[in-house]
Amino acid sequence: MSSISLFFLDIVKYSLSGIVVFFIAYLVIRPYLDQHLKIRLLDLKKDSQSTLLPLRLQAYERLILLVDRINPLNLLLRVSSSGLSLAEYQQVLKAEIREEFQHNTTQQLYVSSSAWSTLAKIKEDTLALINNAAQSLPAEAPPVELSKLILHHLSSLESNPYDSAAQVIKGDVQQLF
Repeated sequence: MSSISLFFLDIVKYSLSGIVVFFIAYLVIRPYLDQHLKIRLLDLKKDSQSTLLPLRLQAYERLILLVDRINPLNLLLRVSSSGLSLAEYQQVLKAEIREEFQHNTTQQLYVSSSAWSTLAKIKEDTLALINNAAQSLPAEAPPVELSKLILHHLSSLESNPYDSAAQVIKGDVQQLF
């Protein structure tokens, strides 16, 4: 054999032996690298949870407060009707609800989709309740009649939708732990 063919044969032997050694080393080291990666990912997840959990809990607290503030039982006590016409009182109540909702709209980043959609539905239902009650009264009726009609409607319901919404939110919080 010529020296060139022996040279290429030596290159092939050394290359193959290097590839085999590298492959064996890879197979031996790979489980340790995978485990290290998993530990690192768990540490990162734990760190992010310790930062994110307080934000999520605060968001759920704010949603509970929002449900309480748009509940007509509390809303009608908080918003005075003195000196307002029926239409003006209706607009003030609706503006109060919309303002409360908009003030908390960023909280949807931290809560579940079901909690946020429940909250959006309760807001829309409350607005519809106010509108329907106002439409069923004559325009010259005093605002206190609107309050009475809304409260009467709420008392006629089998279950309080605001309590149900709060239960959905509390259920989500319990799933965090």
